[in-house]
Amino acid sequence: MIKFFLLLVITLQIPLAQSLTDYVNPFIGTSKDGNTFPGAVVPWGMVSVSPHNSPGSPSGYIYGEKFFYGFGHNHLSGTGCSDLGSVILTITKDDSSFNPDLYKNIYTNESSEPGYYSLTLPEYDIKAEVTASERTGYTKFSSTKKLPYDYSQRINLVIDAGRSLSLTGGGSIKIISQNEIAGSNISGGFCGEDNRQTLYFYMRFNKNFSSGKLWKNESAINEKEISAKDTALGAMLVFPLSPETPLLIKVGISYVSIENAKENLEKEIPHWDFNKVRNEAKSKWEKVLSRIIVEGEEDKIKFYTALYHSLIHPNIINDVNGEYPLMGRNGKGKYDDRDRYSVFSLWDTYRTLHPFLTLIYPERQSEMIKSMIDMYEENGFLPKWELAGNETYMMVGDPAVPVIADSYIKGIKDFNIQKAFEAMLKPVMLNENEDAPPVRAGYHQLLKYKYIPFEQDMNDDWWVWGPVSTTLEYCFSDFAISQVAKELGEGKIHKEFYERSLYYKNLFDTTTLFMRPKLKNGQWLTPFDSLATEGSGYWKGSGGPGYVEGNAWHYTWFVPHDIQGLINLFGGEERFSTKLLRAFAENHFTINNEPDISYPYLFTFIKGKERLTAEYVSSIMKNEFGTGPDGLPGNDDCGTISAWFIFSALGFYPVTPSTDFYRIGIPLFDRITIHLNDEYYSGKTIKIIEDDALFSKIFFNEKEIKDYSIKHSDLVKGGELIFK
Repeated sequence: MIKFFLLLVITLQIPLAQSLTDYVNPFIGTSKDGNTFPGAVVPWGMVSVSPHNSPGSPSGYIYGEKFFYGFGHNHLSGTGCSDLGSVILTITKDDSSFNPDLYKNIYTNESSEPGYYSLTLPEYDIKAEVTASERTGYTKFSSTKKLPYDYSQRINLVIDAGRSLSLTGGGSIKIISQNEIAGSNISGGFCGEDNRQTLYFYMRFNKNFSSGKLWKNESAINEKEISAKDTALGAMLVFPLSPETPLLIKVGISYVSIENAKENLEKEIPHWDFNKVRNEAKSKWEKVLSRIIVEGEEDKIKFYTALYHSLIHPNIINDVNGEYPLMGRNGKGKYDDRDRYSVFSLWDTYRTLHPFLTLIYPERQSEMIKSMIDMYEENGFLPKWELAGNETYMMVGDPAVPVIADSYIKGIKDFNIQKAFEAMLKPVMLNENEDAPPVRAGYHQLLKYKYIPFEQDMNDDWWVWGPVSTTLEYCFSDFAISQVAKELGEGKIHKEFYERSLYYKNLFDTTTLFMRPKLKNGQWLTPFDSLATEGSGYWKGSGGPGYVEGNAWHYTWFVPHDIQGLINLFGGEERFSTKLLRAFAENHFTINNEPDISYPYLFTFIKGKERLTAEYVSSIMKNEFGTGPDGLPGNDDCGTISAWFIFSALGFYPVTPSTDFYRIGIPLFDRITIHLNDEYYSGKTIKIIEDDALFSKIFFNEKEIKDYSIKHSDLVKGGELIFK
């Protein structure tokens, strides 16, 4: 008996292992600057069931807003513009109007975890919960009324099929039976572009509705099916509600057809067990998060939430039967053995997110590259900023090129590299009278002047946003082409495009030590204000004259492929580092502006200044990232900024995608274990060990690293990276 008692005491003192999902806070980044969403989604899922409390905002949600407008079923995470947010579900007392300002509700007690979200609607004594599979959303409305209970209680369900977060595009809706609704929604207008996409849905309830009516604008329609363009439409259905039988709603979605949406629902959630779906969603997150194990409680919430946000986009868009919408044209394609991906925010994600996926989730990155190559075959060019099968042409440069080049050079070889190389070359091997395509706007001028001049009267079909920024982006993409050409033994192409990648030198002013806009006659644009943030577009904050969403301070060091060449242009390391230090000291550096997010790592190229990288990176991770709604320093941009945090926390960073190298900073944790995918890499694990935050030496597999650089190809063989 005494032995049993002692055993019981000892057992109770052993803490239970905590799930990694417990360290994820989906509310991080949901302030007005981060634009993430707190709703239910599984890794890379097509469906995201998330609350709308701020219609028109990029994700539909801003933490702390007063009213709940319903749950949408697809969302963008961390973008600067709104789109999607389609198929909205909510409840209302007043069934005489289909206006969101009248069917909105006060809400309280919201809660979120990976794959699950809930809130309370106090006016109705109802708790609303949502969870999701890859292609199906699941909503539960439960009564919270105390006994004795009024069994005559009814719930008025609103199904808003015509609105999305960006516009009222219309669509269709039809009553199939007393427990089935189907239809479609048209969304689009991303960042003012003319993209439009149709989302199809099939909805099933666990009980029959007692009455219902369809709505078009503000009028009830006595029909079973309606459709309209650029018009509000939907349904209001009345259901009985009791504590024993909550209202359960399953919504399958598809970008191909209603039939596919129904099949998605029936294959993924054939039952009515809400908790089973919730637990499965949590397990899916647990599995992908466990690729990286960090030790120590401090900063785990920051780390695993950043990892969570990095695994939302690009997301799958194919149905369970393999069908998906073709890129840029009507019709559908079909895969039998892999997934199709969508939401390629490539100007952002080529810098951090895709290199991160290449290292940790190469099987997913491979399928994303295959999706991009298929988009080229369907639409004629690699994607630039693709959204649900449409090209939005947002941002600048040719960002698909470094994504593919980086993955191939780092060991992902199971895609058609010849077809990819063909796609890379198509917009840059131009005949003299051939128009440059929008993915390479202004490229004729780049070849003619060896920079893109500032004048906007070019004989080119496409406006160039920020000629300095665009020139620098093209130079880097041309470098990526040169590296693939080198890998493929294309010596002539390698030489030609490497030379093109050095055209950046023509925009560097050795007097002011800035990258500056230049005119066709070779003169610098005057007057010149290095701090100007407007002048390259028609909206505030578009970027200073010649720049994109930034100014001269943000772009002067954006030559990731030739740092030594840039140092030489500055006149040596001293002048280079002095100006770079000014950028940090005078707050010209910003972590939420993609072109300069690698700048803390540039000190590793300067002899005697290498430790400044660790100091700046540590400060940024501590002060710019947090655990509350404002815990991201700006738009997460589909996981880009979160992936910066992850790389920095691991202790190394891809300053130059399209090469085999990382630059070394400082790890955030004492012990980190990365589990590698052995189908792509020969090693099993990478262990990162920080013996001392004031380290003086770095070793990989007992060999000292003196140049603050480590090869990807060495890392993925496995071993220990030790900071001593």
